[in-house]
Amino acid sequence: MNLTRRTGATAIATAAALAVAGIAAPGIATATPSPDAVVAEVYGGGGNSGATLTRDFVELANRGTVPLPVDGFSVQYLSASASASSSWQATPLAGAIAPGGRYLVAQAQGTGGTAELPTPDATGTIAMSGTAGTVALVTGTAPLVCKTLIDCAADTRIRDLVGYGTVTVVREGTPTADLTNTTSAARGTGLVDTDDNALDLTVGEPTPIGSGGGGEEPPPPPVGTPTRIHEIQGNTRVSPRAGELVAAPGVVTAVRAFGSTRGFWFQDPRPDADPATSEGVFAFTGSTPPPVQVGDAVTVTGTVTEFRPGGADSGNQSTTQLARPVAVVASSGNPLPPAEVVTDRTIPESFAPVANGGSIEGNVLQPATFALDFFESREGMRIGVADVGVVGATDGFNGLFVTTKPRQNPTARGGTLYGAYTSQNSGRVKIESLIPFTQQAFPKANVGDRLTGVTEGPLDYTGFGGYVLQATMLGPLAVGPIAREVTTTAAVDELTVGTYNVENLDPTDPQAKFDTLAGGIVTNMKAPDVVGLEEIQDNSGAAKDGVVASDQTLTRFVDAIVAAGGPRYAFRVIDPENDEDGGEPGGNIRVAFLFNPARVGFVDRPGGDAVTAVQVVPAGRGAALSVSPGRVDPTNPAWDRSRKPLVGEFVFQGKTVFVVTNHFASKGGDQPLHGRFQPPNRSSEIQRTQQATVLRGFLDQLRAADSKAAYVVLGDLNDYPFSPTLDILTRNNGPRALIDTLRGPERYSYVFEGNSQTLDHILTSRTISNSRVDYDVVRINAEFTEQASDHDPQVARIRLR
Repeated sequence: MNLTRRTGATAIATAAALAVAGIAAPGIATATPSPDAVVAEVYGGGGNSGATLTRDFVELANRGTVPLPVDGFSVQYLSASASASSSWQATPLAGAIAPGGRYLVAQAQGTGGTAELPTPDATGTIAMSGTAGTVALVTGTAPLVCKTLIDCAADTRIRDLVGYGTVTVVREGTPTADLTNTTSAARGTGLVDTDDNALDLTVGEPTPIGSGGGGEEPPPPPVGTPTRIHEIQGNTRVSPRAGELVAAPGVVTAVRAFGSTRGFWFQDPRPDADPATSEGVFAFTGSTPPPVQVGDAVTVTGTVTEFRPGGADSGNQSTTQLARPVAVVASSGNPLPPAEVVTDRTIPESFAPVANGGSIEGNVLQPATFALDFFESREGMRIGVADVGVVGATDGFNGLFVTTKPRQNPTARGGTLYGAYTSQNSGRVKIESLIPFTQQAFPKANVGDRLTGVTEGPLDYTGFGGYVLQATMLGPLAVGPIAREVTTTAAVDELTVGTYNVENLDPTDPQAKFDTLAGGIVTNMKAPDVVGLEEIQDNSGAAKDGVVASDQTLTRFVDAIVAAGGPRYAFRVIDPENDEDGGEPGGNIRVAFLFNPARVGFVDRPGGDAVTAVQVVPAGRGAALSVSPGRVDPTNPAWDRSRKPLVGEFVFQGKTVFVVTNHFASKGGDQPLHGRFQPPNRSSEIQRTQQATVLRGFLDQLRAADSKAAYVVLGDLNDYPFSPTLDILTRNNGPRALIDTLRGPERYSYVFEGNSQTLDHILTSRTISNSRVDYDVVRINAEFTEQASDHDPQVARIRLR
């Protein structure tokens, strides 16, 4: 990476946004890789226990075509934590790096090890960590002072930077995997620099190389221990050979030749008799094109590693890989091991072993008992599916979900229902493709479509959906019968209320998004009298400029609704405090009301603002709101970094109805269903139960002030009908959840990783009899590859007494 070529404001804004969202910043999208000097290798285990080399080192390389003088440059090191007590340490450089050449910087010497480094080109005394830290090449010798990704991105003296070890704070993109006393992080022979350390450098045997002027050639790489793939994989989720240099035979079954996570799968055509051990494995070449072709019989030498998508602290499982692979091709054009076609009968019904919330990685696999064990025992092997239904539509990254178990919790429209924490649906499999788009485009599939014929390829694991069949052959798509729904037209005496998560709507969105959402409200939802909206952003969208007002967003949306043939809705909203309600950084998402003034009246009472709590006050024989619209207890810690409920007092045909629109805290941070911790921890649930308790307290105040009060609670509650969140809201004469009035196979409004589930809700007070409510989830988004939002809207038609 060449930090001097960043567009500073964009770089810092992007890094800050991703850091706030808890996502590793991917370098910066606008960065230009260094045209010359890069950090080629880092090693901090020198002289430690078990090490062969006696010193730590940093190796530089010149990607350019002319010599690069480094007089006045320095190599600098910062501890992984970048704590207040830590500081950058610098080693000055001198001389030049020849074009295509190397430059070796020796660092602190330990008491262990047996081999000296090749002659170094510079020598320092920095004692680098053997596992994690940051190394920078700096055009100056003064120690750096930056200790955050944002500050370092803004320092134009930094020529290149490498963060190694998963806990490292300062890095480009994602840091490399953890190092040990016997492993370094190094770029491939192509010295590729994409500004993502995890993609550009791989962990393996240290290979220090000095300059041609005084350095020595390193010793030849050691020969890997002859090992079969099933010995590498072992009978648990973690390789018993992790960290070892091995040489394994097999046949190349697939190649990932594009992107920055290139590599190849190879499989042993002579399996062992243990059903728990896989016969396939992935060889990771990083950004370097794989040097093999499908059908090559190879012996691959590489270091066994465990790669965990999302980093060491994520709940994902790890995948066993060979890093820095060297493949020796014995012959080409060999037949591939046959793909095992997995079916309803072969995959167990039970999803995962139970470890009381602990890790299952050390468990001996039971592939005949648990689906996750079944798939793990085939990690890296060729598998196939035949004539399977699509249960998760094609996403924006060209992935879709199918089920091998069509009778497992089917929805009414061809999906798979997630109806309980123990109904994870073991038949789900994600499909991606290794086939170049120029040869076969990835299918644009909806729920209810089918992949006919056979789809086959190696079995991978990612942090986005778990086990993935990486297709080398894709079956033809057969289009299914589902269509976008249109709800029933309401009678004149029916109050219609709806809820719609419009997914970060703001004026920077294309007009087509506004138009499609508007069409959904007018045509599919039949223009409800009141609509609760979630994820309305401020007038400048995700720009971090202090803007909080959303009147332009809402006005443009109303204009689009009118253009679609709908009413000119009025709107009510309370702007949040800047950056206090979570969501996309800078976007200031909030909830809002649309209402049709020709059908309903809104009782405006001034005084509502971001921090003023609405109160229930007596009004004759009934109840009223102290402010309308108003926020429910907005300063309560339950709403920290989350949207506050908005309540309004409406009048329909002379009857008062209180409507509360909500957007509870997201499920971000929960451990995945397919992860290593079983059952997964639903940590985000804590905040939602706190929010439900606060909201329920407000509803109870309404009921205490007027036992006949009619109210509707709606919105994206981000939780399931069977969750503690909904239980708190509905128990002990609380409101009724209308999703429960539907038949079981219809109880969903959202599809995630092939599971049809409910996050959005409409609840009505007990005074509104269920016999007088007609409720509909309007299915126009979640099951379709083309979506205006990832949520389906809902409508209730209510006859008030």
